[in-house]
Amino acid sequence: MKFVSFNLDGRASWGAVTERGLVDAGAQIGGQYPDLKSFIAAGMPVDDLQNLEPSCLKLGDVDLAPVIPKPGKIVLAAINYWEAGERTDQKPPYPVLFLRLPSSQIGHGQPLIQPRFSQKLDFEGELAVIIGEGGRHISSDDAMDHVAGYSIYNDASVRDWQKHSHQFTAGKNFSGTGAFGPWMVQANDLGDPKQGVGLVTRVNGVEKQRTVTSRMIFDIPYLISYISIFAPLEAGDVIVTGTCTGFGITRQPQEFLAPGDVVEVEIEGIGCLSNRVEAER
Repeated sequence: MKFVSFNLDGRASWGAVTERGLVDAGAQIGGQYPDLKSFIAAGMPVDDLQNLEPSCLKLGDVDLAPVIPKPGKIVLAAINYWEAGERTDQKPPYPVLFLRLPSSQIGHGQPLIQPRFSQKLDFEGELAVIIGEGGRHISSDDAMDHVAGYSIYNDASVRDWQKHSHQFTAGKNFSGTGAFGPWMVQANDLGDPKQGVGLVTRVNGVEKQRTVTSRMIFDIPYLISYISIFAPLEAGDVIVTGTCTGFGITRQPQEFLAPGDVVEVEIEGIGCLSNRVEAER
């Protein structure tokens, strides 16, 4: 089952994309589960959705929001894929992690904003993990039991601001740069990413990035375990698992996004996240 957060006529809601159509769960059981995060925190009781009536709405009738509009934490890994020819015995000791603010996020189909203070907006297609059951000091062996589902993330980065210091904060938190969607698929519907799930990023239909999740340097169980040591994880938290090479600043010559460009990140078994670039007004 696919779960979405959306806005309709000024009303924030959430629901499920089913064979019967879009189920507006927020309109029907919002008193019990006001948003998708609260539904996940309750253990995702899918049976509570079975008797809900599908709306006459289609996905195109609503404005899709970030899958989790206000997660307690968004923790992202920096470049996290082995590339062809790299020696896997030279694994770094620890992942490079940073945080993104929920207010920087946008949903599928929403404009990706090129800030007025930079011309170096870049793209990074990544797999997002949504935490179900929270916890602290989670072992790698138990980590996958804490995953509610998966989605797609474009960690669009303002490269010159990212390089203002050795901290990534400024360049990773411009408004309208964290694209997250279009939906969450349940963990069991995707299977184990460690076995290899394909990821492709395209700009204006031209492929820029391609990898498989089995090439992650630090896999999902490790990231969950490592993060949970210093920060208790909670339902609805998001872990963005890092990108592969091919993003704009790594290319020769360098390529950055411009207004009118369309960025698509497609992940096998999940779908395609698409956003058009607009200049900041």
